[in-house]
Amino acid sequence: MIIVRTSFIRTAMAKEKKDKEGDGSECFTSMVRVGHAIPDLECEVFHNEKIKKIRLSDYKGKWLVLFFYPADFTFVCPTELEELADSHKIFTDLDAEVISVSADTVFVHKAWHDTSPAIAKIEFPMASDTAGRLARAFGTYIENDGLEHMDDEGLSLRGTFIIDPDGVLSTMEINDNSIGRSAQELIRKLQAAQFVRSHGGQVCPAAWKPGDDTLKGGDLNLVGKI
Repeated sequence: MIIVRTSFIRTAMAKEKKDKEGDGSECFTSMVRVGHAIPDLECEVFHNEKIKKIRLSDYKGKWLVLFFYPADFTFVCPTELEELADSHKIFTDLDAEVISVSADTVFVHKAWHDTSPAIAKIEFPMASDTAGRLARAFGTYIENDGLEHMDDEGLSLRGTFIIDPDGVLSTMEINDNSIGRSAQELIRKLQAAQFVRSHGGQVCPAAWKPGDDTLKGGDLNLVGKI
């Protein structure tokens, strides 16, 4: 289930992000869609005690998990990121890289990494999205939509996106910021996405895990018998 604040997402889908400096960057008129290629965006990351620029296309050829969260030095976010850090080897063993994304600068990421025992565990890149380009492109950016309860304006909702080795979006989930996510469920979804990609015609039923039975998609003999 995708839990969203629909008014925020409608605004993100309708808003064009235009580069006023005229360097040829993409304009976004809608958020990404499952089954379609993601935009090739550039950002700065803090990773392995260094600051560098990356493009999303740098990760083509392997699975990519984008993990959007509101802000550093908060409350729910470090619990999510610590669990993700504890599970990072599982992701790398599955030939996947994780990139966390928030509106903080790379310097704030470093400060948090240096001071928080939970965040110090992180070995994956921590991306800076201060202008909200990534969050807008992926539909997680919280706009001022004229709502009085907009406490998180300019930040991101909790969004998780799994991208396949061809750069095509496989799964997406967007939560209200009061709802934390599960790294174990994210791993299960990644394993399911990898399975169906390599086993054409097979589909994964509810709560599927590696080793469980799958179904044959489109098999009319199964209709009404499950």
